[in-house]
Amino acid sequence: MTTDRRRSTRARAVAARLAAPAGVLAAVAGAFAYVGAVDPHEPGHYPACPLLRYTGLYCPGCGGLRSAHAVVHGDLLAALRDNAAAVAGYLGFAVLWAVWVVHAARGRPLRIDVAPAYLWAAGALLLLFTVVRNLPFGGWLHP
Repeated sequence: MTTDRRRSTRARAVAARLAAPAGVLAAVAGAFAYVGAVDPHEPGHYPACPLLRYTGLYCPGCGGLRSAHAVVHGDLLAALRDNAAAVAGYLGFAVLWAVWVVHAARGRPLRIDVAPAYLWAAGALLLLFTVVRNLPFGGWLHP
């Protein structure tokens, strides 16, 4: 096999391994583009949060669309004000996606072995965020 043919075969293999991360990125970019184009501050474009509508309580996702809209428009402070947990989720996704791409390009499977204690801690932080944003002194966490 010639050197050019090996490079071509290797390039096709890398492209095939990067297809899944590229597809996920395309889907996420499309979702962010839609939320960036269709303003969630305008009523009627998106369904209301059922928990907020029926109980008046903010769920951990309330303000997530407004936060994504602000991120698309480059307003990080507004994004943090609308939903700080969502911004942390966007950052976490970006880091995880980048690690996935590097592993895929090198031909290694991505193995995520998270200790249960970290998962419980993340859940506890999300629960704390939800509780605090619904208390009188947590008004600064309202979307």
